[in-house]
Amino acid sequence: MAGNFWQSAHYQQWLLDKQDLIKERQADLQVLSEEEYQKIMIFFTNFIQQLGETLKLRQQVVATATVFLKRFYARYSLKCIDPLLLAPTAVFLASKVEECGVISNNRLISTCQQVVKNKFGYAYSTEFPYRINQVLECEFYLLENMDCCLIVFQPYRPLIQYGQDLNCDSDTLQLSWTIVNDSLRTDVCLLYPPYQIALACLQLACVVHNKDCKQWFAELNTDMDNIMGVTSHLLSLYELWKNYDEKKEILALLQKMPKPNLQPSR
Repeated sequence: MAGNFWQSAHYQQWLLDKQDLIKERQADLQVLSEEEYQKIMIFFTNFIQQLGETLKLRQQVVATATVFLKRFYARYSLKCIDPLLLAPTAVFLASKVEECGVISNNRLISTCQQVVKNKFGYAYSTEFPYRINQVLECEFYLLENMDCCLIVFQPYRPLIQYGQDLNCDSDTLQLSWTIVNDSLRTDVCLLYPPYQIALACLQLACVVHNKDCKQWFAELNTDMDNIMGVTSHLLSLYELWKNYDEKKEILALLQKMPKPNLQPSR
């Protein structure tokens, strides 16, 4: 594993420019508004989270799977591969990359069926439609898209280090960890280094808990414009969540979403 973020493929290949990201999404944004696109990505991030919790995977695996999903759709349209297939494929691959033990084929598919039926029945009226051979084929396309750049640096480790340096209490650190999890529902993992995401989440948590950290942040040797950029994404997410009822809206959005042209089976 690349021990140095600055020498890693994550830094060299997978920190993208926002304008390039929007340009790559133009095919989807001809069908969906930017807000509708974000809501769909939030939904499938939630699906990955629920799949990870049901499989009892570490949050690091869930976060890596989410980044894999976002990296794929940073380069390809939603109509290339159904996100309902790509999401469990990303979890399957992330569990191997993060060395948490390989999920058995049967367990993966049965868990997908269980999660779709019990947790996301408001979005799907039929059972999970995919089988393990389709997941394995999808894994090949996912690996190809990422050019086998599988090491993902996450904000969790730097977050703990910064929290200790700032002498954060457990409540502030826990809130900042939760905000990092929330950040997976935005594009920040594609746009900013993980240590800057950690700093922005820690800063927000300090504000919520009225912890004075201005001097500590003033002494940091980092790009505060980027910290504010991450914060802006997070505040936009929270603003969206105020009036967004996923259970009422997602079915129509999934019907509107660009879909793969399925070839007739022979």
